[in-house]
Amino acid sequence: MKKILFLLLIPFVGNAQNFTAQEIARWEARAKQVTIIEDNWGIPHIYGKKDADAVFGLLYTQCQQNFSRVERNYLEIMGRLSEIEGERRIYDDLQMRLIYDSVGAKADFLKSPQWFKDLLNAFADGVNYYLYKHPNIKPLVLNRFEPWFPLMYTDGSISPTQT
Repeated sequence: MKKILFLLLIPFVGNAQNFTAQEIARWEARAKQVTIIEDNWGIPHIYGKKDADAVFGLLYTQCQQNFSRVERNYLEIMGRLSEIEGERRIYDDLQMRLIYDSVGAKADFLKSPQWFKDLLNAFADGVNYYLYKHPNIKPLVLNRFEPWFPLMYTDGSISPTQT
């Protein structure tokens, strides 16, 4: 009986979002620096004391509007769509992994100047704060967004292989 219960709990443990108290405090402090005003047409206008504050607000708002699209964009660029769509996407994933280098993106992040790291960290923090504030949103694969994710896009497009 214990084995069955354990096996039933594995999917929930695998999808758990483990955010530290330090991260949450940092996000809460950053959120206080951001003002998001939606106009009459539903367009968000994001204001922050620093550029990184605006990036944080932008990603939080983008996730509010369509988190599944945000996650899917990064799964695609990282060559991981087959994890949600199955075997039929394996060649697409292999192509993306040949074109884009996650190891290189991680190395580029580490070599980046501090002002750029601040923006990239704000990107990840905005998405992760959204996931923290909305526990009902269950990511399909990416339970935590990392600051190097945007560095996978090398040509400024969100669909570089579909041009």
